[in-house]
Amino acid sequence: MLNDDLNLLIAAAHASGDIARKFWQKSPEVWDKDAGAGPVTEADLAIDRMLHDDLRTARPDYGWLSEETEDDATRQCHDHVFIIDPIDGTRAFIEGSKTFAHSLAIAHKGHVTSAVVFLPMLDRLYVATTEMPASLNGRPINASTPKPDQSPTVLANKTNLDASHWKDGPPHLERHFRSSLAYRMCLVAEGRFDAMLTLRPTWEWDVAAGTLIAKRAGATVTDTHGEFPIFNNPTPLLGGMIAAGPALHKTIHHKLATPIIVP
Repeated sequence: MLNDDLNLLIAAAHASGDIARKFWQKSPEVWDKDAGAGPVTEADLAIDRMLHDDLRTARPDYGWLSEETEDDATRQCHDHVFIIDPIDGTRAFIEGSKTFAHSLAIAHKGHVTSAVVFLPMLDRLYVATTEMPASLNGRPINASTPKPDQSPTVLANKTNLDASHWKDGPPHLERHFRSSLAYRMCLVAEGRFDAMLTLRPTWEWDVAAGTLIAKRAGATVTDTHGEFPIFNNPTPLLGGMIAAGPALHKTIHHKLATPIIVP
């Protein structure tokens, strides 16, 4: 069943990419969401409609959680649930950057079992299940272990390294940035960066697929409390996210001043 679910997500990710290409760098219509939740484009909505129709038709007994669909509490009545971000990194998409991603996951009783993150403009397909290692375009990938004489690289917003978030100042990290949280987690899984960090309440759809991919690549993935994330919560928010190799994860978590509290 896991292989069937994974193949379903892979096909859906490629179909999402086909839609995204029709709008990318072609001035798609953009709206601002309520409560400062960021922008949404006509491409996000078109992909969301396609995914909802195709995936729910294929798995009518699975629940549905997506950034671009009004939440329905009945998803919690299902053992399985799709957790979807039609376009993760919408700002990057609007700017014409190639680093936006489609993030698709299936969770079973709170734990992600199949995951796909696809970057159509870069032709990068990251996948994992609980029964197979993480891979990129069919090649196994592994999280990194920084050498002692190197400054670990971290993907994070600049504000995450403000001194106020750390007990004795932030650890010595070389900061980089990508708009998509899903892509950040996959870059850690791939070993191109040593860690990713977000110190704010984090929507499940941003990190569900990336969590399993990074974990199956050997990274430790937790919220800022050090707890492995559980998905399909009544309010689909998590207390931030840390993904890194085990030793670096321990260092980052130990130095944090205060874990994120979910509203």
